[in-house]
Amino acid sequence: MNTLPLPAERYRPFLWVRRGVPLAGMVLAITGALARPELFGWWSLAAVACLAVAWPTFKSGESYLRNRGTIIRWDGLWVRLVRPVARWMGKEEEWVLAFCGWNNFRVRQAFEGRKARRSLVLLPHCIQLAKCKAEIFEDLKNCYDCGLCPVGDFMNAMLEGSWDSRITNRSHKAYREAREFRPDLIVAVSCTDRLLKGVLKLPEVPAYLIPLTLPHGMCVDTQFSVPHLQAAMTALVEPRMGPRPAGNQDAQSAA
Repeated sequence: MNTLPLPAERYRPFLWVRRGVPLAGMVLAITGALARPELFGWWSLAAVACLAVAWPTFKSGESYLRNRGTIIRWDGLWVRLVRPVARWMGKEEEWVLAFCGWNNFRVRQAFEGRKARRSLVLLPHCIQLAKCKAEIFEDLKNCYDCGLCPVGDFMNAMLEGSWDSRITNRSHKAYREAREFRPDLIVAVSCTDRLLKGVLKLPEVPAYLIPLTLPHGMCVDTQFSVPHLQAAMTALVEPRMGPRPAGNQDAQSAA
């Protein structure tokens, strides 16, 4: 499978806030301790607390995977705290995408040494052309492969790579499928808001996040980069031997 390299992740705005704010607080606390020796104990306690808040951002590899649930809960708290400010500044989408990029960067680091053996691709139903009648929920091979939406390209890539995948029309179905499948890695495609919601719902499962583009608005004829998904699967997932036919296990019924 010929794939492009994974694109660079854009996460610096989130990291500047998530790591920078508590580290700045630590520096201020140390300065206060030096300036006010009579309050040295309190300032020292504040400095240690600030360092503890920043410390999870330095974890990587196996340590990151072991502690991912706690790390994501902390990161999610920062996302929610700053999101109203980002919305007020007109940067809400960029803020959430920066969190997604930081998440992807750390997941890529964690799977550099060993690739995932049990992965699951999750996609939303809105990637199918709205007027298309193909029953892809019953069987992904029902796709007409007309080239008018990403489903055909994804189907061919899935068959070539023997990926386990699910296409669902409700977030709670995607979460249920993921819990039942018990993957060691999820590759999720969705709008930014649903990506954030999904990561916070399943914080313990590493997830690589690919945002949709919305040329026609939310949930209508959405698009995503199939080559980007292929690159993620190649970089992060142990390849399987031989193609596996698509069936009901690959595209879940909407019922």
